[in-house]
Amino acid sequence: MICRDRAGAYADGARQGAPEAEQVADRWHLYHNLSEHVEKAVARHRGCLAEPVPEPEPDEAGGQAPVPDLQQAAAEAASRRAEESALAVRTRQRYEQVQALRAQGKGIKPIMRQTGLAKETVRRFYRAATVDELLAKVRDGRPSLLDDYKPYLHQRWNQGCANVRQLHAELQERGYRGGYGTIRDYVLPFRQTGAAPGPPKARDLASWILKDPDNLDDDEKARLAQARKRCPHLNALAGHVTEFAKILTGLHGDRLDDWIAAVKADDQPDLHSFAHGLKRDHDAVVNGLTMPWSSGVVEGNVN
Repeated sequence: MICRDRAGAYADGARQGAPEAEQVADRWHLYHNLSEHVEKAVARHRGCLAEPVPEPEPDEAGGQAPVPDLQQAAAEAASRRAEESALAVRTRQRYEQVQALRAQGKGIKPIMRQTGLAKETVRRFYRAATVDELLAKVRDGRPSLLDDYKPYLHQRWNQGCANVRQLHAELQERGYRGGYGTIRDYVLPFRQTGAAPGPPKARDLASWILKDPDNLDDDEKARLAQARKRCPHLNALAGHVTEFAKILTGLHGDRLDDWIAAVKADDQPDLHSFAHGLKRDHDAVVNGLTMPWSSGVVEGNVN
């Protein structure tokens, strides 16, 4: 038995070095490969999730009072900073350069030589369907110590608490270990505009789709359900992921071909790519989804 990840070099090496051995595609790597395609699909459809503009309520003078939209205000401010960042500008320039060379019929290696970019960088820019796929991570930004406390901040702001020092003290009581300035900068757009909660970050939504539902908190479950309701593509994507997870965790490799057929019948280009890779490595994948062998213990130690 040879348990391996999905790299073609390992499959070739196993065939040459031990041609009579059974090859087993490791389950951790199978799900990791799936997660990469899920993240691309989510980035592609995240724009479907913008909150509808709520009907404004009449104010005391008979006019229309504005409805606060706190999360959207913060998201838009962060998005503007990300769009204007040097990284975003460089990403657009590289994407245009690689795609122009690709249009001339050049492959990855010639583009590497001409641009001086690393192989993985060229491959990523070469295969991206749109620059938005590459900019998704730039827009999402890095995780913040404040992320887990944002729902509480929105709640308190809507209740009328706009004192940053008080908000900082309340968050500290709830375990927040970040600084005062982080909160001040985050709520600054709240003072300038209002909007309904913006869509979740692509990486957060992808992680909710990929996680065991029992490991999601109530807010994550609610936001995932809302996203699935708003976007049929994301709803179908989540359904396919759930079915694959059942095959993987239950060792039901006999269901793989039916899963691939269902994916191919759906409008899910990123999952089509994943399914195509499964077909190329079919025997090892079925073994990985059927047999008890796994290199997960090794992966857990080296990582």
